[in-house]
Amino acid sequence: MPASSSGSGRLRWLLVLCLALLAPARADDGVLVLGRISDDPGAHYEQLEPLLDYVVPRMADVGIREGRVLMARDAQQMQSYMRRGRVDWVTETAGTAMVLADRGGAQPLLMTERDGVAGYRTLYFVRADSPVRTIADLRGRSIAFQNRFSTSSYYVPAIELLDEGLRLEVLLSPMDRPAPDSVGYVFGRSELNVSAWVHKGLVDAGAMSNLDWINPQRVPPSYRRDFRIVRETPEFPRALEMVRGDLEPRVRERLREVLLGAADDPDAREALLRFFKTTRFVPIDAQTTRALDGLRRGVARVSREVE
Repeated sequence: MPASSSGSGRLRWLLVLCLALLAPARADDGVLVLGRISDDPGAHYEQLEPLLDYVVPRMADVGIREGRVLMARDAQQMQSYMRRGRVDWVTETAGTAMVLADRGGAQPLLMTERDGVAGYRTLYFVRADSPVRTIADLRGRSIAFQNRFSTSSYYVPAIELLDEGLRLEVLLSPMDRPAPDSVGYVFGRSELNVSAWVHKGLVDAGAMSNLDWINPQRVPPSYRRDFRIVRETPEFPRALEMVRGDLEPRVRERLREVLLGAADDPDAREALLRFFKTTRFVPIDAQTTRALDGLRRGVARVSREVE
């Protein structure tokens, strides 16, 4: 955060903490609490509030009279909120959602389609002149991920590398090198950095979603023509709506009904657009449930063996 905004940032987080203390314990008290893990509470509040304002009046028949937004600094804080009943509903990417399921007792409610896309895949890529042909060839080499909360550019590739029998080792910088029997990883913090580090030969490979791959602001065309994709994973959900595990069943089911119907309601159009460009909410089928179960086991393994 720039120095000029550090004071306002501290004030925002003070407000968030005060709201955490004032928030009612449960939706059973008539207040539906929507949570978000955020490093920018002000911006995210403006994205969350319109949908909450749309949902709450449509849940009066199950006793919901009011809605509130509660931010958390990180997944650990959100886990605590959900275990203690301070947050009822969270929107998250699939990897972090499975962290909340494993450690906070959260349960998947619906998939979230954003910009018309409900799922995406991870691509591993290298320079076209690289000797790397498969992810097994990354032993003794390095790979760049985006950040440790990214599903497509951390959790999924880390899970696959572990499943390949490879040991992951965090590097000090892109110039650092791993031990011969491990794969070194480093966080680029942005997809553009990941693609630039691969293009410059600072790291041997990068991983990101297929959606980021085709975005010229994240992978410039001048870079992409020098790259080669070595693996593309199966598809997994782009985002999920999660609820706390002990949310009253009638509240849970009414929330599900309202969200599923929102795409067909003109009154919800602006709220959905503000809600991270959501186009609709999608039921979770048996295939998606199996994929999420595998992702949950993998995320827990990454936590044990990598972090």
